[in-house]
Amino acid sequence: MPTPRLTDELARQAVDAVSTYGSQVAAAQALGLPRCTLQSRLRVAAERGLLGLKPVLPGFRIAQVSNTPNGDYVQQRPEHGAPFEVPAGQTIKGVSALVDADGREIVKWIKTSAETNQQIEIIRAAVDELKKDLPRISIMPAPRHSDSELLNQFVVTDSHFGMLAWKEETGSDYDLRLAEQILLDWFAAAIDICPDAHTAVFAQLGDVMHHDSLESVTPANKHVLDADSRLQKVIRVVIRVMRQIIDMLLQKHQHVRVVMASGNHDPASSAWLREMLAAMYENEPRISVDNSPSLYYAYEWGKTALFYHHGHKRGVNNVDATLAGTFREMFGRSNYAFAHVGHLHSDEGRKSALMYVERHETLAAPDAYAAGGGWLSGRSAKVITYHKEYGEVARMTLRPEMVAGASALVAANDNQQARAVA
Repeated sequence: MPTPRLTDELARQAVDAVSTYGSQVAAAQALGLPRCTLQSRLRVAAERGLLGLKPVLPGFRIAQVSNTPNGDYVQQRPEHGAPFEVPAGQTIKGVSALVDADGREIVKWIKTSAETNQQIEIIRAAVDELKKDLPRISIMPAPRHSDSELLNQFVVTDSHFGMLAWKEETGSDYDLRLAEQILLDWFAAAIDICPDAHTAVFAQLGDVMHHDSLESVTPANKHVLDADSRLQKVIRVVIRVMRQIIDMLLQKHQHVRVVMASGNHDPASSAWLREMLAAMYENEPRISVDNSPSLYYAYEWGKTALFYHHGHKRGVNNVDATLAGTFREMFGRSNYAFAHVGHLHSDEGRKSALMYVERHETLAAPDAYAAGGGWLSGRSAKVITYHKEYGEVARMTLRPEMVAGASALVAANDNQQARAVA
């Protein structure tokens, strides 16, 4: 329980006692108080201006002199300490103090922080060094034969690297190893059977990572997620897989366009992934990376306009107007326009007056949340071929069991069933 605040009457009583008896020792004896208690009351009286024009107490300073009809009052305050020296490159951002019941300061903390300009310079220097040391990739020669009128678009979405699903609960196993295996096997099969087109669009429509921080939660609403492995390991695998896929696409196509859309599970991770790939391949003319911070992306292929969005802000029913307005000039030059979204893990198509909008399934297994909610969509990904003059001319749909075999899709950390006891 805090000590009650000393009243003005008790503080004035201490002052009057010292004036009457001539010393603090005699005054303390007369009042029946320890000397330290009397001295404490005198300090309070000094701070409240109750000493009148009496001499300033040791360790105090005159803070204010007031002239009133009842007399002159001198308000005293404890002496300031030595001036606080702010460290070089720091600024004072706040002061905290511990005070007693009378509001007197016991101890004080002065909080400083690095100056904003200096922080910016430090970050810029670090980024410059990272970019300087980042290895540039040497690419193999381009294929000899390809159809200059064709583009192969490899659409994958919601891979959720770092997600964990248990077959007994969700119907399918899924973990970090399976995510890598399924995606690479799918690309190997899709590249093998697609036409020899000039350009490939690696259309990764978002949520390539299941969680975006050290905590296994969704960034916006902090929903707890079933996660497999550590964040840094997930990042390492994602980088490795993206580089392998780009390398595979280059073996068949003259040019590769990379779209790494931002999703609701990985807004930060998609940003660093775009920037890393853009810096890594900046000296390779056969690769272009769309590192726009926008949530909407586009690529122009002759008279065919291709658009991409994760689907968490605009869906099948309304994304067409947003895309046509955002990329107004490109849309105006096109005879055919196609938009692709993910997010809901299910197939759906809608042809509006502006474009054909298509939502895509995912190769990933459902997690416990999806399985428990009854969202039992299929699992697939598509490679779609577009012509510069005629729009879509071919497509193929491949499912996980088609490219890897159902027996291979067993999680590395799945529990083994115990042998039945006889």
